[in-house]
Amino acid sequence: MLNAFRIGHMQDEGVGTGVTVILAPGGAVGGVAVLGNAPATRETDLLRSECTVDKVNAVVLSGGSAFGLEAACGVMEYLKKRGFGYPAGAYQVPIVVGASLYDLEYKTFGYPDKEMGKTACEAAGDFCELGASIGAGCGATVGKLRGAAHAAKCGLGVATIKIGAVEMAAVVAVNAFGNVYSPETGEMLCGMMQNGKPVDIEKMLRYGVEGIAGMNTTIGCVVTNAKLTKAQCNVLAKTVHDAYARCIHPVHTMVDGDAVFVMASGEVECNLLAMQSECTKLMMRAIVNAAKRADDLV
Repeated sequence: MLNAFRIGHMQDEGVGTGVTVILAPGGAVGGVAVLGNAPATRETDLLRSECTVDKVNAVVLSGGSAFGLEAACGVMEYLKKRGFGYPAGAYQVPIVVGASLYDLEYKTFGYPDKEMGKTACEAAGDFCELGASIGAGCGATVGKLRGAAHAAKCGLGVATIKIGAVEMAAVVAVNAFGNVYSPETGEMLCGMMQNGKPVDIEKMLRYGVEGIAGMNTTIGCVVTNAKLTKAQCNVLAKTVHDAYARCIHPVHTMVDGDAVFVMASGEVECNLLAMQSECTKLMMRAIVNAAKRADDLV
């Protein structure tokens, strides 16, 4: 499944941070939508529909806030050594985009560096259903109205589906200011607790809360073997943010840098309307997996 792509994870559990790399060595049409107001991103301008380069070779999701963007340099070196990239004159330049989440206060200060990025590439394999505290989700927490000290552990989620010839996977590291809820039942799956009871962060904000602490960000990627243009990838990325909004409350805040990437390898025909619907549902599943950290899904 999704033979044009590979996914790899690397983490430092002692520090509490990590990186997840989604590789498309031969290139995949890319898109992105950043709706959070505090992003830490790399090369997202390149994915605008009017910009020159259509295809990307990797999406890097990392912890470490802006420091963690360094991991993408290791991915660049990994791809360069193997001759992958955009033909820019005499050299191939790997196109590596990415985003980082804030986990610097989860355990101790640290971030994914170049070596961790390369190691994640070397460990890359097939996509499978996953919910675990690995990769970019190693230091992910949610429910941070009162800061990191009162947050709930979350993680990284992966969900996959095949509909006819179309194959899709959603990958997400959930590190939100808000809580995570079931989109079906409304039950809080992961979030802020007080005296053993769930705290409704949106309700608390309504009545005014001082001393809000912590930086956040939910970052994800949808990959597919479908044929999509760059403009369609950008449309799809915006749509998939609906999954964030249906599972995370509140979402896309001033202290979140929420981003969704899309990569399409262009192997089979698809219906864009159907893709919008299915990818949103798929991302919701991935978010639920991240919140449950269901290691038995591996």
